[in-house]
Amino acid sequence: MADRGASALSLPEDWPTHPDPILALNRMGSFDWDLDTGLVHMDAQALAVLDLLPEEFDGRPESLAPRVPPPEAARLDAAVARAIKDGSENYGSYFRIRRRDGTPRWTHTQGYIRRDDSGRPRRIVGIVRDATDELADSTTRSLRAAQDEALRRQTDVVQVISAALAHARSVQDVIDVLKDTHGVRHLGAASLVMGLVEAGRIRLVAEAPPGSFIPVSTKVHRIDEPYPMSEVVRTLLPRFIESPEEFAEGYPILWPHLTGLRITSAAYLPLIAQARPIGAMGLLYDDRRGFSTEERAVLVALGSSIAQSLMRAMLYEQEKDLAQGLQQAMLPRTIPSVQGADVAVRYRSAALGRDIGGDWYDLIPLPGGRVGAVIGDVQGHDTHAAAVMGQLRIVLRAYAAEGHTPATVMARASVFLHELDTDRFATCLYAEADLATGVVQTVRAGHLDPLLRHPDGTCRRVRVEGGLPLGLSAEFGRLEYPVSTLELDPGHTLLLCTDGLVEQPGTDLDDGMRGLATLVGEGPADVHALADRLIRMAEERGGEDDVALLLLRRRVPQAPRPGGRIQQHVAPGDPEALTQARHMVRAAVRAWGARERADEIELVADELITNALMHTEGPAIVTLRALENGERRLRIEVEDSSSALPRRREAGEDGVSGRGLLLVDRLADIWGVEARGGGKAVWCEFRVP
Repeated sequence: MADRGASALSLPEDWPTHPDPILALNRMGSFDWDLDTGLVHMDAQALAVLDLLPEEFDGRPESLAPRVPPPEAARLDAAVARAIKDGSENYGSYFRIRRRDGTPRWTHTQGYIRRDDSGRPRRIVGIVRDATDELADSTTRSLRAAQDEALRRQTDVVQVISAALAHARSVQDVIDVLKDTHGVRHLGAASLVMGLVEAGRIRLVAEAPPGSFIPVSTKVHRIDEPYPMSEVVRTLLPRFIESPEEFAEGYPILWPHLTGLRITSAAYLPLIAQARPIGAMGLLYDDRRGFSTEERAVLVALGSSIAQSLMRAMLYEQEKDLAQGLQQAMLPRTIPSVQGADVAVRYRSAALGRDIGGDWYDLIPLPGGRVGAVIGDVQGHDTHAAAVMGQLRIVLRAYAAEGHTPATVMARASVFLHELDTDRFATCLYAEADLATGVVQTVRAGHLDPLLRHPDGTCRRVRVEGGLPLGLSAEFGRLEYPVSTLELDPGHTLLLCTDGLVEQPGTDLDDGMRGLATLVGEGPADVHALADRLIRMAEERGGEDDVALLLLRRRVPQAPRPGGRIQQHVAPGDPEALTQARHMVRAAVRAWGARERADEIELVADELITNALMHTEGPAIVTLRALENGERRLRIEVEDSSSALPRRREAGEDGVSGRGLLLVDRLADIWGVEARGGGKAVWCEFRVP
């Protein structure tokens, strides 16, 4: 144990030329250590205390190694270094030696540091004596306890660092833990450096404290170059450097860069994972020399823990890059520009490693100035979910482009997913918007409702009656997807999103939707600025789910063009679907500027749909088209699965039926019937201004 408070020896200038005989009588020896040459002069009694013969000691401190074990030499060197560094005049320390016969003995030394006029230490003179009898068992236990406590503290620090590394998910996380100044200091080190092996070279990736000593020339060096990191990577063995002299001799290229740090020892550890070196770490000390066996074992264990954390982090990053690359490849590279609308999409990946989501968005240009907007989420958080997502996105796009109604698009996508070799299901919302009329038809498969933001900033949730998630509806034979219709006026913004933007731990979904509606209403009108704000909010909140977001804002109404159409599926026995079909027709007619004939057209459409549902067993498909061929006309088609042609008949005075085709004939400018495969379509046209 060091005792820097011991009183200074009163020694003559030429000591120990004339040693005091009293020292010999008290079984004390003397020494004179020339710090310039590094040589130590010891008298015969000092050699006897250390159980050395005169011919066994040549004046070099290394010659004491047979008697002074390395851990004890390290503690003694540390005590001397601290006294010199602190400007003390003297020091004292107990240390153990091992005699020639192997028995241990306690020894005490006390030294006096002599400095020149500039304050530089030049000599240390002092005594060494046997202290075995002096130290009782309690003292021995106390010394051992102190050493054990120091080792325990260091072990605790290693455990704390290892625990922190367990949460590291990236190489930068590992570096941040190691660069923590407190962590480095708790290990007793003054500086730390770490490098990773890359293509036969070592690239230095961390130093602590930052900017402390790494020269530019060594930031990247070959494994065969004469640096300590290169050596431990080549040999796979730790390198413990126990003195400045050993450092300077072993690594003359690196040592000049470290002289300003007053390094006294260093430990370089190979970072080995899966039986191969992935890097190296160096701990540099400025107040100690040497390492005990226990300290070496602790540091080697630390190196192993760091190596495992680094390898785990590297695998996480590789898997995350692979997964995100797959996911990005499945999402549309670009969003097409849409005439008459501003569109913004955003995607945020929240999870790590291969735990990515199957969230997706898509925007599908359709004939007649229409556009399909899709948002969806495949069950699970892995690469399989991303792969299924990519396939679903493609088939939804294909079915929509073929001209199927929104309900048919969703039903076919459900059948496709069910027939895939997967146990995954998916939620989805598909909205088909006619930007000329503002009519939006939506179908929902277990997904969140959309939000509608008005130009004045008010925002509301649009309730859409939904069906089962994709895959499940096909499995249970429930492929009905009701169609909901809403009007998107100029300046209105439709928002579709996945649940990662809404769900929060401990929060009800309805509360989350209300909170999102408030945020959207308070946000900017520009869809890109609003999308950025919502994604920032999601990032600040964190969360383990991905976020997909699509915003569509209608700019100005588009004039109807030839071939433009809207369509809706009406199931039998579904009065809500019939009401929605009427709403679709009325909204489209008014948007196309035919308000003068809106009542007539709506009444005729209602009669045709009702007839199809009453006189056939299947559903009806209602299609409304805007035609221009010299004159502007609106055409209504109601298709059913029956091949029987309708008959016009006169109703009696008290009859409640029989007037359907009579109304069509009286109100429409022209009407007719067309065979359609196994069914037929009843159509009529109206001339409009």
